[in-house]
Amino acid sequence: MRKTLTVTAMVAFLAGGAFLSTGTASAATTLVSNSCTGSVSGQMGDQVAIDGASVKTLVTNGANNAGTLAVGSWAGDSIAKNHSIPVGQVPNAAGGEANGAAIGKAVRTALAASGTWGLGLDWNKTLNSVESTVAAGCGLTVLASNYVAPSTPAQQGGGTGTQQGSGTGTTPGGASGNLSNLNPGTAGGTGGSAPMRDYGGIPTATAGTAVAPGVRYPANGTLPGDAAAPQAGAGDQSGQGVDIRDAGNAQSVASSSAPNDVQLPMLIAVIVLAGVTAGLVRTWVLRRAA
Repeated sequence: MRKTLTVTAMVAFLAGGAFLSTGTASAATTLVSNSCTGSVSGQMGDQVAIDGASVKTLVTNGANNAGTLAVGSWAGDSIAKNHSIPVGQVPNAAGGEANGAAIGKAVRTALAASGTWGLGLDWNKTLNSVESTVAAGCGLTVLASNYVAPSTPAQQGGGTGTQQGSGTGTTPGGASGNLSNLNPGTAGGTGGSAPMRDYGGIPTATAGTAVAPGVRYPANGTLPGDAAAPQAGAGDQSGQGVDIRDAGNAQSVASSSAPNDVQLPMLIAVIVLAGVTAGLVRTWVLRRAA
């Protein structure tokens, strides 16, 4: 009985391991076979890989330029035998990239694992040269063919004439209700009137509170401001005293006579007018007598 249970457990373990291995092996890979540049489309989450033959020339040139006695053709032939070099993954978005740096690093790893004799005396220097050469010549744009852009939420209040929001409020008439369901132009307590606005916070001028400048700044006071700034009436370099508050030294010229006195010009004008009038009257009288 114990032997039977042991055999059954082993069979179940092997079957489960085979099932898991099958699931892992079934992971999709998007292969770019003829180039390491351009764009490639795949399902989100798929592995992106390139064919080693697409970078054979770049690997050959990188190995030859390393200066380590590497045989570039051997390195190129070795990498061309690898037909699936993973370089990235299709993102869970509209698109992404497998840049040159990622591809160069992946080719370096694959070439180092190939065990080729074409890497020369200094393998690390040759691999560095190959990596930089591939990175400069490669670059892929990865697109997700099954990506669906998220739907945008509908615009609220787009010409429907309804109030936005779901809160309740009180209409000017005093009735309470859901303000989002109010229709403009309806009558009654549930009509489409918005709550009255409060303008109490707006500053306003109040009648009778203005103060005349003469009261705020009396003649014998000082103007407001910085005490270090020159103030009116403090005197200046011309020697004017503090009692001089107007610019300049102009003074009004007043007459010493009384306001009702007849001045000399007026008296001369009256005498001239009387003489002219007398001459006109004399001429008129002589013409009548003739």
